[in-house]
Amino acid sequence: MGKIIIDEQFKFLLPALDEQTYALLEESLLENGCMHPLVLWEGILIDGHNRYEICTKHEIEFETVDMEFNSREEAIIWIITTQMGRRNLTPMQLSYFRGLHYRTDKKVQGAKNDSSEQMKSVQNEHQTQGQKTAERLGGRYNVSAMTIRRDAEVSQGIDAIGNASAEAKGEILSGATHISRQQLRELATEPDDVVKTVAESIADGTFERRKSAAAQTDAHDVMAAFNAAMSKMTGDLSLAVRRIAGAVDAGELRAAIRGQIDVLEQLYNQI
Repeated sequence: MGKIIIDEQFKFLLPALDEQTYALLEESLLENGCMHPLVLWEGILIDGHNRYEICTKHEIEFETVDMEFNSREEAIIWIITTQMGRRNLTPMQLSYFRGLHYRTDKKVQGAKNDSSEQMKSVQNEHQTQGQKTAERLGGRYNVSAMTIRRDAEVSQGIDAIGNASAEAKGEILSGATHISRQQLRELATEPDDVVKTVAESIADGTFERRKSAAAQTDAHDVMAAFNAAMSKMTGDLSLAVRRIAGAVDAGELRAAIRGQIDVLEQLYNQI
């Protein structure tokens, strides 16, 4: 077996395990060995970083399996879809992965278009392809196409921060630091010095200022009221759906529900 290559970008796409989960994995590997092969692409590890680290540390034997991709972008998409289907992710990680999937998919499609002989309307073709990609990924991840496109801007902002500070990027994705999606979308197009200032403040812990006890109490009360209102709304909506489900066309009812979901997604993306 040749030397396994650790690619930092690929590794960063894999959410870090907390101490307890890591310890349980280490205990399992020591007791049972490495039962699942590590996944490689051209010698680069794309799945199984924690197992590789533990196996190397304790000299536990492991097997590998090779995947074939036409490009680095295709490998990234595979990593994203694998993680999205396997792990409990934070809301920000979900947004980031959906957005990165969209951006990476567009690169793959763009490369295919640019290599074709038909170059007369490349810009329009890319725009159309982008719309189709957003709709396809929206269906895959059960969100609207608009959310996918906004997630793409969010992921650009997170990557911009990551270019200035990997630590700050990790803080955002883990949920340790709260920064609004709107601010992340704005940071995607800000000058490097502005992004660097924000990244440094996140890394050194000064980005979030501590709230007073009174402010924390007020926020708790507001959230309690909000949760109560949402519970009532979903309960009323569920009752209404049951009442009219047999009286109206199913497609029309789904369209009405999707319209309300889109409104909630717009509110969600403004936070």
